[in-house]
Amino acid sequence: MNSVFFGGHEARACASATIFIRLAVGLAVFFPEGLQKLLFADILGAGRFTGIGIPLPGFFGPFVGVVEILCGLMIIFGIGTRLATIPLIITMCVALLSTKLPILLGHDWWIFHVSEMGRYGFWSAQHEARADMVMLLSLMFLFITGAGRWSFDHWLWARQNARLGASSTNS
Repeated sequence: MNSVFFGGHEARACASATIFIRLAVGLAVFFPEGLQKLLFADILGAGRFTGIGIPLPGFFGPFVGVVEILCGLMIIFGIGTRLATIPLIITMCVALLSTKLPILLGHDWWIFHVSEMGRYGFWSAQHEARADMVMLLSLMFLFITGAGRWSFDHWLWARQNARLGASSTNS
């Protein structure tokens, strides 16, 4: 049976479908969230970082915003995708430790403050962390697989291979 699901083009389709993960990560989350950290700094940038307990919020709020914008754009277009995931993976780990771990524990942890909530513990932390975990796992996926076929990374790789193939046939 040689169908869409069992045919030889399955690997190509999966490599092409990676664009949907890139758009979810870059276009739906990091690019707009980075912009909002700069546009609404009191609520989502330095002001929020102050409430969480992140040190130097006046520096890290805009810094994280710019990193999210730049890395989000790199992921959207598939330029240096694996490299772009690294600072965002770090960002997601910090987000989980600084905001979700205090919810799990039900009290402040280290320098990070727990937000006022109706409930705390495992299920509350799991509920609050679900989007962060999806982003972290999606970033890990992109780090492992790369940008896929519909990306500048793939175009550059194909172009380089074509040059190498042309130069080896000329030798």
